[in-house]
Amino acid sequence: MRVILASTSPRRREILASLGTPFEVVAPDFEEQISTHLPIDHEVLQFAVGKAQSVASKNPGTIVIGSDTMIQIDGKKIGKPRNADDARRILCALSGRTHTIYTSVAIIDGTGGAGLRRVETVLVTMRDLASGDIENYLAKGESLDKAGAYSIQGQGRGLIARIEGDYLAAVGMPIKLIAEYLEERGLKLRVTHLSSTGAKQSIIF
Repeated sequence: MRVILASTSPRRREILASLGTPFEVVAPDFEEQISTHLPIDHEVLQFAVGKAQSVASKNPGTIVIGSDTMIQIDGKKIGKPRNADDARRILCALSGRTHTIYTSVAIIDGTGGAGLRRVETVLVTMRDLASGDIENYLAKGESLDKAGAYSIQGQGRGLIARIEGDYLAAVGMPIKLIAEYLEERGLKLRVTHLSSTGAKQSIIF
């Protein structure tokens, strides 16, 4: 049974690898365009489905996993920053406040299973950030390819005051949902997870 991750994200690849089952990585042929009219939970799921479908269409008879992450504050969607100035603007907007991370997972199962489409939410509260804190963080180079302009599992964790919810969903993949689905489909998993410090620990669902 071939399992494919429709993502080239190193953090998603590391999270899926924690299940201990072999999988392939295929870059999805899908362009994300944030809309002004779709609710964020619908859109983040639509992006995950689009990524998975783009890979599944070229790989029949496989289980393809897609995922996507977006942030919302004040009713506004926040994806990846366009450049360093945009990253600075986003971090200023998040400073000292609580925002919501929406992380979706879509599984397209070409082996006869029903597949999966779900969205997890996590609340993250930022510390009050001085301009120097923001500039120092931008200089680390983590911002440009991350939703919300920070890496919650990287050096960006120093910007965080509190996380409420599934840490790995905040990082970029709700692994518990994926593990449960793959086990239902008969795959044997040796499950570990990455803690907020990056150490692997055993986990029982």
